[in-house]
Amino acid sequence: MSRIRSRKFRKKPPPEGWEDIQEKILEFENEMREAERETKTNQRKNEMRWKIFQINHKRSRYVFNLYFKKKEISKKLYQFLIDQKFADKGLISYWRKEGYERLCCLMCVQTTNTHSNTTCICRVPKKQRSGKKPIKCHSCGCPGCC
Repeated sequence: MSRIRSRKFRKKPPPEGWEDIQEKILEFENEMREAERETKTNQRKNEMRWKIFQINHKRSRYVFNLYFKKKEISKKLYQFLIDQKFADKGLISYWRKEGYERLCCLMCVQTTNTHSNTTCICRVPKKQRSGKKPIKCHSCGCPGCC
């Protein structure tokens, strides 16, 4: 998915504080590369993307917590991480809104069930779901972010 753009990165050095979080961010990048290379023939097309969505969520949540919750990084470093696509800007903007604090991916907000015109199954609270069988989201494999 997202990679360091080497030309831009060389022209513009990373801001102060990058050294402190660089190791963790690059760990997420390596996880993402492994997930992209991994192929499983016995899975549906959607299931193959679930791990990528989960890694993107973890990486974006890490940056979100550093900037908005713990206030450990500067605005300049946060903007650098967004520009280099180390974090998902759209997902972070939803996390800042009330009711979307635990959102797993943007697909769950944008996806609607065409038959009943409802939201993604993982956005429905567990108390309101019919049936006791655990259900995973069709898009990202989330058991429920609501």
